[in-house]
Amino acid sequence: MTAKLFKGAEYLVADVTKDDVFTPEDFTDEQRQIGETTAQFVLNEVTPRHEEMENHNFDVVVQLMQRCGELGLLMIDTPEKYGGLDLDKATSMLVAEKISTAGSFSVTYSAHTGIGTLPLVYYGTMEQKEKYLGKLISGEWVAAYCLTEPDSGSDALGAKTTAILSDDKKYYLLNGTKQFITNGAFANLYTIFAKVDKEHFTAFLVERDTEGLSVGAEEKKLGIRGTSTTQIILENAKVPVENLLGKIGKGHKIAFNVLNVGRFKLGAGVAGAAKHSLGEAIKYAVERKQFGVPIASFGAIKEKIADLTAAIFAAESLVYRLAGMIDNRLATIAKDIPNFYETYQKGIEEYAIECAIAKVFCSEVLADVVDETVQIFGGYGFIQEYPAERFYRDERINRIFEGTNEINRLLIPGTILSRAMKGELPIKSEAKEALKELTSSSRERTDAAGPFGAEKTLFTNLKKIFLVLAWGSAKKYMTKIRNEQEVLLAIADVAINTFAIESAVLRAEKILPSLSKARQGTVTAAVKVFTFNAAEQSATAARKAAYFIEKGGSLKELLDGIGRFTAYDATGLLPAKRQLADAAIEAEKYIF
Repeated sequence: MTAKLFKGAEYLVADVTKDDVFTPEDFTDEQRQIGETTAQFVLNEVTPRHEEMENHNFDVVVQLMQRCGELGLLMIDTPEKYGGLDLDKATSMLVAEKISTAGSFSVTYSAHTGIGTLPLVYYGTMEQKEKYLGKLISGEWVAAYCLTEPDSGSDALGAKTTAILSDDKKYYLLNGTKQFITNGAFANLYTIFAKVDKEHFTAFLVERDTEGLSVGAEEKKLGIRGTSTTQIILENAKVPVENLLGKIGKGHKIAFNVLNVGRFKLGAGVAGAAKHSLGEAIKYAVERKQFGVPIASFGAIKEKIADLTAAIFAAESLVYRLAGMIDNRLATIAKDIPNFYETYQKGIEEYAIECAIAKVFCSEVLADVVDETVQIFGGYGFIQEYPAERFYRDERINRIFEGTNEINRLLIPGTILSRAMKGELPIKSEAKEALKELTSSSRERTDAAGPFGAEKTLFTNLKKIFLVLAWGSAKKYMTKIRNEQEVLLAIADVAINTFAIESAVLRAEKILPSLSKARQGTVTAAVKVFTFNAAEQSATAARKAAYFIEKGGSLKELLDGIGRFTAYDATGLLPAKRQLADAAIEAEKYIF
């Protein structure tokens, strides 16, 4: 790991070098072994039982969770004091990536190890941890997280579930209904959010056999059919007072801080799923013949493979860069301080913006991958006997849970501007300087020297575009900016693509010297292909935001500047795409 620390969103105003990023190539032998153990477990024990799980044989799911416990896969993020391994976030993300090929089972696993277990780890008392953590990390018990309600949707704090202290002050009586609860049918421990005295949003640890708790019917879902998704119904559910989690009225801290990790972990998981889906698509393209030749030899198919390979390269570069950033910050926290987990949570919360970026960017990469996987399979992509159909159905939920992609997009510029207003990020001063450059009459442009100079110039310029648009929107709308969702969504796309391009470029620059000449060529091709696509998307988003914000002469100047600052010299793009596609087709898998 590198030791240099960056604040959340500081990438927009700081110079980051290749030595400042963690990449998948930096994994230790021990980390790679944990990843391989996970991959072999999925291949040998989970994949053969897909159909049983899809048909709601949840006994199989529970058995496989117990097997995860035996392999140590449930204890990665839990303290050694309670039997856990307490490994770094990079390792945790690697396991999330490798288990993602398990389809629906990966959702069961992630819900248990993430939002199911982490509230207890971060906010539980010593007594609560001693009582429950051992059961959760062994797989004896499965955990679930109950936040959403039938009418609340993305407005988590609008929950109507109530908690009233009993007359004898020994129990809280919970009343309400929780919706879309993953692992609902077979979980043994639920983290349930309710309002104490109908006002104070609070979390509770609730056991399955609690009097007054019942489980609703299984939802009939489009995808992830091998998971359990139910309502949890609370009718004067008697929860012992000692099972209150954290402090009364502080449930929002638990809900949102745990979701940061969930979003981050989802980014790694969908990146892994994208690799798997692309691999199946390439294998099919090699086998499937039309007009007497494999369809993999067609330019139309090659271009899809190249674009998807490049996008996945960027996705995993982004995820593991973020893992390194978080691990570097958490490594500075002494474990023996009294408020360790409070400080630990603040360390993760620092990167709430990047966690949202990872969730949005990576889930949308997977969406593109599975869509093109179905297209490559053609008519067989619609047939259940072929894997593309399930990939397509299972993918769709990723853009909805852990906060919809719209909510996460709004969070990105909203949080950045909020931090700027508090003086935590120099957005205003940097934006003023950027505006001068953007609206300058000069038409000269010189790309940075050295490897990936054109790409570095581009992402540097995209940062300036974001700063100008973000501060311009803040000046125009002031405190009402939060209501201008169309503006915020467009600006968010510039921030997202900037982080993704920079992550891919810095990873490539870091690993290039250690690669063979052929491998250097494919990495360079991946960067060029992705950067071109992301530059075009960024230009569109920036122009849209400019039209939303400015008018008259100011608009013309801004649009002209955006045109110059999003220009990217992608000379050699077609050969790069063909080189990347040929390498992937030869390997019949994602190649990085």
